[in-house]
Amino acid sequence: MSENACGSCSQKGTCNSAPETCGLPPKSDKGRIRRIVAVGSGKGGVGKSSVSALLAIGLARKGQKVGVLDADITGPSIPKLLGVRALPEGSPLGVVPPKSPVLGISVMSINLLLDDVTKPVVWRGPIIGNTVKQFYEEVFWGDLDTLIVDLPPGTSDAPLTVMQSLPLDGVVIVTSPQELANMVVEKAMNMAKMMDIPILGLVENMAYAVCPHCGERWDLFGPSRVDSLAAKWEVSTLASLPMDAFISRLGDKGRLEEYDNPDLLDPMIEAFCAVKASVAE
Repeated sequence: MSENACGSCSQKGTCNSAPETCGLPPKSDKGRIRRIVAVGSGKGGVGKSSVSALLAIGLARKGQKVGVLDADITGPSIPKLLGVRALPEGSPLGVVPPKSPVLGISVMSINLLLDDVTKPVVWRGPIIGNTVKQFYEEVFWGDLDTLIVDLPPGTSDAPLTVMQSLPLDGVVIVTSPQELANMVVEKAMNMAKMMDIPILGLVENMAYAVCPHCGERWDLFGPSRVDSLAAKWEVSTLASLPMDAFISRLGDKGRLEEYDNPDLLDPMIEAFCAVKASVAE
């Protein structure tokens, strides 16, 4: 980094950060939250929100206290998936997020603050970044075992704010079989590496479909590439999830908590917990 890039920064010459990250204030304290894990991709349309919700559901079924911070300000979908419709409530300790109806997963999302969930959020980057910070710092999450942060696509304002400002324990990367998707996903993985955020593992979504009549597996988007990507980055493969119409139907009805396929969810949760346990307290 050049001398001019640091300018008058008080930490001039003492860090190896890019100019955009130099001299930032320290990350917020985790308080009563034990683990904070982001779910991201860089690529849109690979199912980050569905994976975030399923991960929260699986952990809650294991007895954990779980919350989901929906950092996708312009394309929020977590409340819809989990059937959360109540408004956040004010309290002396901060904004209290509503909980999902079945498993009691705490949820904070911009869609819970809109009078019409179809209205667009037409904000510039700095406002989006500040909103994400407020959803963490001004929300009373209480005692949580795990807070899942559902990231938007890309490597710009909102993901950057999360990685810079929140005390993340790691990030789960979601991809799909297409080589094009993996190319974009690696941008997000490189971003996590630049920000010194551990990559906890990969989830390959929409990896295949199964014929409901004969049980034949169809690789609709080509052969799986998740293991080769995991080997390249020396990270774990947490799951390879099929296209499941039942997930889509339940999500559309706000009843994703009813999804109960242990053959799919249990291995992902077990692999995630095994990797998560290796992260120092």
